[in-house]
Amino acid sequence: MADLIQIQLQFSAPEAKWGKASVIPNTTGFALCVNETDPLRSVQKAARSLDALGISEVALCGDNWTLELQWAFYQGFCNAKRHAGVQFCGDKACQRQLAQLQQCFSFAKQLTNQTPDELYPEQLAQQAADFISSIAAKGTVKSQILVGQQLVDAGWHGLHAVGRGSARKPAMLVLDYNPTGNAAAPVSAALVGKGITFDSGGYSIKATESMLTMKCDMGGAATVTAALALAILQGLNKRVQLILCCAENLISGDAYKLGDIIRYKNGTTVEIVNTDAEGRLVLADGLMCAGESGAGLIIDAATLTGAAMTAVGAEYNALFALDKALAQRTLGYAAQVRELTWQLPLELWHQQQCPSAYADTANSRPVKGGGAGGASNAAGFLSRFVPNDGQGWLHFDLAAAFNTSSNAYWAAGATGQGIRSICHTLLAELG
Repeated sequence: MADLIQIQLQFSAPEAKWGKASVIPNTTGFALCVNETDPLRSVQKAARSLDALGISEVALCGDNWTLELQWAFYQGFCNAKRHAGVQFCGDKACQRQLAQLQQCFSFAKQLTNQTPDELYPEQLAQQAADFISSIAAKGTVKSQILVGQQLVDAGWHGLHAVGRGSARKPAMLVLDYNPTGNAAAPVSAALVGKGITFDSGGYSIKATESMLTMKCDMGGAATVTAALALAILQGLNKRVQLILCCAENLISGDAYKLGDIIRYKNGTTVEIVNTDAEGRLVLADGLMCAGESGAGLIIDAATLTGAAMTAVGAEYNALFALDKALAQRTLGYAAQVRELTWQLPLELWHQQQCPSAYADTANSRPVKGGGAGGASNAAGFLSRFVPNDGQGWLHFDLAAAFNTSSNAYWAAGATGQGIRSICHTLLAELG
């Protein structure tokens, strides 16, 4: 450690000669002068400053580093090209937890930051399955990947429709983590992730500036995969299914079109009025698959709507639920792990906010951004495909999962925000 740049933490103002600086050089490295009213953001901002200096490896030292402060430093210090370089401190239990967080967040960030040429639907499904298998005990994981026509044969028409325009076929991963040793054990929870490896918008094509970062549109799949992995590392002992809905939303002679009607496995018919509202179409299949498992807790995560980002900004994730008691508990879990989360409105009547003259519902409203209440209307669409009138179901719209450019607190690219919230919800709700 003596050869590394050492980072100490002090809860006091710097000497007058340093002015208002928060990063002060000393004989072994730097001291971070932390704002006591908001220490986590203060530390994360200081870590970004160190990354901007080109420093690639540091050691945290001293008595003031709690687990959460160290994690805030890591989140600010790492960037899209580097997910290591922080030597944590504290007792063995603290360092073990931080290593687990780094392992799972690094996986999710690297996956989300991959180019769309490198990461295609079937590969996304396979990488997720491989990662969970590498984390879990031998014999506890079984997985199946349905590709192309196999989706139609299984009744997953929404996912197939969205992905059929690409030469790289859509895929659904259904992974079963069962640590109980009992093949007949009930599925306690199911996680569903949106895995759009590139979103051109389809025939409702995006502008260049909106399309540039659409490799991140599989951030929901990366988030729920990493959340399950983290829960396993932290002792998850209940049976959980992971369902990823993976596709490229591209234009071709075989792509789905405006005016098409999809008939879903539960009989619901959906008119396509916007091919850029594709995430909800693939998640609908994933949610029905989760419902077939009998899981009492269903959590989906997706980079679903620009409307959610407009509502809560890029620092918060948006949470939707018809189960109000579960939503309140989940907000508490997110607060415990310091992930900013805000509940937006969702009622059963939101199912009727995208009417169609030709089908049971449209997949959006035929106006820019889906119109007023677009994020809630998208959640209302999803609620048509969950069991038990939405009891036991949570929908995360991941507005904070990706930054198009760096800022004072985050590097450009994937953030991993939502992983800890979903993991903690799993562990707390399943006991």
